[in-house]
Amino acid sequence: MHVKKDDLVQVIAGDDASKTGRVLSVLPQEGKVVVEGINRVYKHLKPSRRNPQGGRLSKEMPINASNVLLFCGNCKRGVRIGRRYLADGSKERFCKSCEASLGRLSKPRETYAGQEAQAQA
Repeated sequence: MHVKKDDLVQVIAGDDASKTGRVLSVLPQEGKVVVEGINRVYKHLKPSRRNPQGGRLSKEMPINASNVLLFCGNCKRGVRIGRRYLADGSKERFCKSCEASLGRLSKPRETYAGQEAQAQA
């Protein structure tokens, strides 16, 4: 999955296309994500002891993860991402357009330390 919880993403398809929001949860088994303020639906509630008034509850529903792109702060838009190893052996995500770092994915590992120099040669 190319996005994680609390990432800022841009929706690229559907009714909410071109809107941005924060990822509230990721459902990797279904390949879906729940984004704050995106794909809102109304759930109608009958009156009950807990909710004596009843009414309509607005909530976000999951959307397919392929319909969102990670938002790059430098490019100011949703971008495709790549993954690379740094000199200390940690893995990070980066913007394919401007090469800016979009956050670390793993802690430093000795196995992968110094491999970016070999890949460029």
